[in-house]
Amino acid sequence: MDNCIFCKIVRGDIPCRKVYDDDDLLAFHDIHPVAQVHIMLIPKLHLASLMEANDSHTALLGKMLLSTSKLAKEQGLNNGFRTVINTGKGGGQEVFHLHIHIIGGNIPPMVRRD
Repeated sequence: MDNCIFCKIVRGDIPCRKVYDDDDLLAFHDIHPVAQVHIMLIPKLHLASLMEANDSHTALLGKMLLSTSKLAKEQGLNNGFRTVINTGKGGGQEVFHLHIHIIGGNIPPMVRRD
C-alpha cells in the first residue's frame, strides 16, 4: 500500500530503529513508547488488521506470536511483557497494517481501578 506508514518503513522510505528484520517480519522501537520497552512487530506483507487474516496467514501469524517472546527476552523483559493487537477502529487501531505492540518495563495498567 502506497500510503501505509508501516509499508513505507518496510520499504525503507521512512527510517526506524530496527530490533529485528527477516524475510517476513520487521520489529522496531515505537516512536511514542508507553513504557521503557515498546516495540512494534509487523509483517512485511500488508495486512490491514487481524480481521483481514485468513487461513493462508496461519504460518505468518504463528511466526509473529512466537517472535514476541524472543524479542521481549532480547530486550531484557525476562519478568514478563504485554502484547497488544488493536483491531479495527472500534478496537483502537490507528495504523491499518497489522502490528503487535510488545511492551515491558514500567507498564501502565490496562484497566483503571479507582
